[in-house]
Amino acid sequence: MKTRFDKTYWENKYLENATGWDIGYASAPLTDYFNQLRDIELKILIPGGGNCYEAEYLFEQGFENIFVIDIAEQPLKNLKARFPDFPDNHLIHDDFFNHQGKYDLIMEQTFFCALDPAMRQKYADKMAGLLTENGKLAGLLFDFELTEDGPPFGGSMAEYLPLFSQKFTIKKLERCYNSIKPRNGRELFFIFEKK
Repeated sequence: MKTRFDKTYWENKYLENATGWDIGYASAPLTDYFNQLRDIELKILIPGGGNCYEAEYLFEQGFENIFVIDIAEQPLKNLKARFPDFPDNHLIHDDFFNHQGKYDLIMEQTFFCALDPAMRQKYADKMAGLLTENGKLAGLLFDFELTEDGPPFGGSMAEYLPLFSQKFTIKKLERCYNSIKPRNGRELFFIFEKK
């Protein structure tokens, strides 16, 4: 029987501390990108945020319009425990695909690769719908063969270009030069701008 990647599945992952993807800090490709952002008023969404060290990092850099959404409640509690000043109303416990709002920037970090690959078109459509005019979707995508064994599920530049170019202008999609060692050669950094 195929695994259901639902709320219970993800909640159990966090409760059992079975989060092998969690490196315990915001990764260098993302912090390097954050460090060049100049507008601290940007409204930023981090979907499937998990323990969301990225939100913590951004908040510490002066960004206050950061929102994290996750289907599992435990990682949101974990973020709040680590960073009590993070606004409660910016921690959204819900299914991303139910979420409504408009954002200037949406950050991708292990959310896309955790979804059933059959949902990838729905993901691209939803991201475009949540972005403001000229809003950006940016972050990391895995670059390894797509298999049924996951999450994480793989993918490739050859798949991502046609999927995202329908609704986005591809500003950047290239191999990361500063991935952590276990992900070296397996991550792509991207910036997609809503058309």
